[in-house]
Amino acid sequence: MKIARIAGSVAIVAAVVALYHVALPGRVNNTSVALSLLLAILGISTWWGLAAATVGSIVAVLGFNYYFLPPVGTFTIQDPQNFVAFIAFLITAVTASQLAEYGRRRTAESEARRLEIERLYALVQGMMMLGGGIRKTVREFVHKTVQVFGCAGAAFYYQPTGEILRSGPESAPVTDHTLRAAAEIADLSVDREQSLAIAPVRLGGRTLGSLAVVGALPAEQTLRAMVNLIAIAVEKARALDEANRAEAARQSEVLKSALLDSLAHEIKTPLTSIKAAVTSLLGQNKSELLTIINEEADRLNELTAEMIAMARIEAGKLHLEKAPVDVSELISSVLAGFTQALDGRGVQMQVPATLPEAEADTELAEQVIKQFVENALNYSPPPAPITISAEVKNGKIVIGVADRGPGIEENERVLIFDKFFRGRQHRFHTKGTGMGLAIAKGIVEAHGERIWVESELGHGSAFYFSLPIAGAAK
Repeated sequence: MKIARIAGSVAIVAAVVALYHVALPGRVNNTSVALSLLLAILGISTWWGLAAATVGSIVAVLGFNYYFLPPVGTFTIQDPQNFVAFIAFLITAVTASQLAEYGRRRTAESEARRLEIERLYALVQGMMMLGGGIRKTVREFVHKTVQVFGCAGAAFYYQPTGEILRSGPESAPVTDHTLRAAAEIADLSVDREQSLAIAPVRLGGRTLGSLAVVGALPAEQTLRAMVNLIAIAVEKARALDEANRAEAARQSEVLKSALLDSLAHEIKTPLTSIKAAVTSLLGQNKSELLTIINEEADRLNELTAEMIAMARIEAGKLHLEKAPVDVSELISSVLAGFTQALDGRGVQMQVPATLPEAEADTELAEQVIKQFVENALNYSPPPAPITISAEVKNGKIVIGVADRGPGIEENERVLIFDKFFRGRQHRFHTKGTGMGLAIAKGIVEAHGERIWVESELGHGSAFYFSLPIAGAAK
């Protein structure tokens, strides 16, 4: 390539000399010829660099002397003025070519700097959009370094965990040992011949690890900026991790507090009733007091069952015994346990006789329907009827329980199936731990199905869940 450019510069100078000596002999003065040759040299320097321009300058001087300075046809200069002109032309040609090359080189350097700044900005933008932990941050950084700067590979050693993350197959020449050792070196090390840059990554005097870049290397200032950027990104990710852990711990304490408050209230109420009934029985025997003891003991038993069910769901130990189930019988079995609670309240059944059997764990499916019915009884006024429906929809059996209560506020609907959640308007007026719907959700999801609520303020709520049709293709 270099020889071709030199040959091209010689050809251009020869063409200019031939133009004036052959095509336009004697029609232009020597000054015009000299200026034309200077312009040619400037163009050659701009296009092909200093080496080609220097060779072109020498050829131009020789050609100018041989063809245009008397005596023409020789390299001898008789007139001292022509000798001065010759020397001036030679100096001007060489200087002009060097200045043009310097300007071209500075322009190229400025363009390279501009491109590196743009790439560094793109890297900064990419890191600002990141979320997640330290490992994800580092992995994304080395990947974006290769992607943005066009490097052959990059690798990062994170000292606190001893993990090494790489991007690009060409990062392999940088061994794990080299990366670990680089964390202890004093400063950035750049080997242009090996196309390798490696630097320790530190922040505030604390060593975080080391960064290695292989292949086309940016300027040292850019490499230092990259090292500072990864240090800041890692520190930011670490701070976010600690903040998330602190928030998770705080939320855990809030949930524990809510659970303890709820359980304390729910356990204290039946125990108080049992204690009062037993105290009265010590002096007299009345059947209604025995009834109170029996009912409150049942409440404690149900509370314990809820706690066990929630623990099993959270531990992933909810075992299903699926079998074909008649949905109508399923609903009837649940309602049989609410005979006293439903006294004086209408129940509308919307279950077609042709409804196919569902495939479910009978006991757990009954528990979901029981929770829906219990909610309808607790959150709607006593005279208001409830509606129990079942239908085939989108290849599933959908069972629902609707009430005519006050409804659920829109911002609470997304939280209604969360553990310990109690509606703002009812949390102090309606008994319950807030675990019932969360347990129902766990049971339904264990079946691989979905549970949801539809509600309108002032018109009531309807809770639904789906079950697969027995024998249907999955």
